[in-house]
Amino acid sequence: MNQITTNEQFNEIISNAQPVIIKFYAGWCPDCTRMNMFIDPIIEEYKQYDWYEINRDEFPELAEKYQVMGIPSLLIFKNGEKLAHLHSANAKSPEQVIEFLTAQA
Repeated sequence: MNQITTNEQFNEIISNAQPVIIKFYAGWCPDCTRMNMFIDPIIEEYKQYDWYEINRDEFPELAEKYQVMGIPSLLIFKNGEKLAHLHSANAKSPEQVIEFLTAQA
């Protein structure tokens, strides 16, 4: 997963015509660490998305703008619009993430 490091980079990535997934996380978050342990095979399976991550604590205004209240959260964007949002409470297992992605197809 590629790291987003600036607001400009974030805005450029979400404006793409290709759907992208942005994972909001924080370094202190145990559920984020747990997701990192199971996400790689899911990324391999869902290659139709470009995958990125952004540290919520470094970009609180983006987290607020896109209603990221808990982490990790997976948001799908296309053409600058948020299409879907997997909230942290429902992102605790590979099965929950796969179910979310399957529902978007």
